[in-house]
Amino acid sequence: MESDLGILEVPEDVTTGTTLETHLGEAFEVRRLRGPDLFDHLERTGAPMMPRDIGLVVGHTGVASGDRTLDAGTGTGVLAAYLGRLGVDVTTYERDPEFAEVARENMDLAGVTDHVDVRTGDLLEEIDDIEDSFDLLTLDTGDAPEVVERAPELLAPGGFVAAYTPFVESARACVESAREAGLSEIETLETIQRRMDFDDRGSRPSTAGVGHTGYLCFARFTPQLE
Repeated sequence: MESDLGILEVPEDVTTGTTLETHLGEAFEVRRLRGPDLFDHLERTGAPMMPRDIGLVVGHTGVASGDRTLDAGTGTGVLAAYLGRLGVDVTTYERDPEFAEVARENMDLAGVTDHVDVRTGDLLEEIDDIEDSFDLLTLDTGDAPEVVERAPELLAPGGFVAAYTPFVESARACVESAREAGLSEIETLETIQRRMDFDDRGSRPSTAGVGHTGYLCFARFTPQLE
């Protein structure tokens, strides 16, 4: 690692709390990776879900330690890693074998291999073989509407589905599928976040960056008692 403070050589087996020095004698302390650090350093295989979107998933579903999540569209594995660090047990499906292998390596870096099981395959093709029920179903795939239709077969009573889609047409399709499946508490949110700039001239929203990331569709499985 090179900087204006010198060149820093980081051993592969370095441990948290170790102090390293650059060739110029500047000291750096090795610290444990946290969520935002992992987002910056996990190997990318595509556009991952942003931390702001993950925060909405956690806040709107209440997923917590000990819960079970079924995920489709692993990608880089950012969502799975965040949930695993919360103590959530995640079973995630990725169609691309190379992407799945990268995700497994990322789970190892995140220290969540005990909580996250990355499987290679298409969830929609595997549904009939899934016997467990889950507290949360998270989707970031093109066939999300089709999976939402099967949500009652996958969710425990009171469980949630959260579908992340880049286009509003896909969000609408997820909502229609949720209605047809008899799910309740259906709502869709567009994620928009603006950074603020403060300087000597005044204060205003930043003109740089893209505020919109995507759409999140939420629904809940609340079967009626007979």
